[in-house]
Formats: sequence, C-alpha cells, structure tokens
Amino acid sequence: MKYLMEILPGILTGLQSTLGVFFITLLGSIPLGILVSVGMKSPYFTIRWLINGYIWIMRGTPLLLQLIFIYYGLSMIGINFPRFEAAVLAFVVNYAAYLAEIFRGGLQSIPKGQYDAAKVLGFSRSQTFFKIVLPQVIKIIMPSFGNEVINLVKDTSLVYVIGLGDILRAGSIAASRDVTLIPYLVVGILYLIMTAAVTVSLRRSEKRLSIWR
Repeated sequence: MKYLMEILPGILTGLQSTLGVFFITLLGSIPLGILVSVGMKSPYFTIRWLINGYIWIMRGTPLLLQLIFIYYGLSMIGINFPRFEAAVLAFVVNYAAYLAEIFRGGLQSIPKGQYDAAKVLGFSRSQTFFKIVLPQVIKIIMPSFGNEVINLVKDTSLVYVIGLGDILRAGSIAASRDVTLIPYLVVGILYLIMTAAVTVSLRRSEKRLSIWR
C-alpha cells in the first residue's frame, strides 16, 4: 500500500494528459467528422476527391506513424508543435476520418422523402439537417460511434512515442525504476475504469435517444 501511494501521484499526473487528449479529440473530431461526411456528398468532384484522399490516408496509415510524422516530420520543414498539441492534432484528424465514414453511413440510411417532407413544411435545408436528420443519424450510429470512443481511450497510450507524459509513460518509468509490474497493474485498472465510465455513458445516451426509433 505504501508503494502504491508513492507511485500514484506520478501516474495521476499522467492521467491528466491522457484525459486531456481524450476529451479534446472528441470535441474536435466530432464536428470535423460531420463536416467531412457532408463534404463527401458535395456536387463538386474536386472537393470529393480531396476528402476521399484525406480519409484514405488517415485510415490507411497507422495512428502511431501519423503521430511521428506530425511531431518529428513536420519539424524538419520548420513546423514545430509542442508534444501535447501534436498529439491532439494527430488524434483529431485521424478520428475525424473514421467518424466521417460512420456519419456518412448514418446519413445514407435516412430516407430522402424526409427531406422533401420537411421542405413542404417550410423547413430550410439547415433546419432539416440539424433538427430532423442529425438526431436520427446520431441514434443510428451510436453503437459504431461507441466502439470508436472506446478505442480512443486505449489509443491515447500511443502518445508515448513522442515523449508525452501520459498515464502509460508514467507507469513505465515507475516500473523500470523499481523493477516491478505493479505500476502497469495500476495503469491497467485505470484504463478499465475509464472504459467502463465511457461504456455506461454511451448506454445511457442510447436510452435517451430511443425517442427517435
């Protein structure tokens, strides 16, 4: 118990970085993902081509490689990001690409007749999207969206590659210093707690959205 109290402050400090990357990624990738999914249906070929290229690159290369490129690669051409900002940027552009595909699937599942009906009722295109279509899309995509959020919890551990002091890095330092696996056990428990909290929150959200069935 005494040893746990000694290593806990360092691990909890790393937890702050982990949670920071997690929440900022969600706040940035969700609206960007919606914007990209709408852009995929653009009548302009150039816009669709650029967006599809972006999604292909983000989904076709490992997030770990993207982290390395943004932090180390861009610095070679004079573009420098602090570690935390580099991690957030990599996560946001990566997860926005995955969420865009999820949102696109949800948008395609909405009958076109709803757009026509809303137009007859006097709704503008933006009102139709935000008040009628988007709530239904959110309900439809919740299971897939939930899987991505849970993956995000675990993927935050990848920031160690650019030296960001996250929860896993803090645990690794303590484990190497004291030659014991106890810090890794503590880190694993904290990841399980975060995953459980996210799972419970998503299930409650699904129940609240059941009105759109």
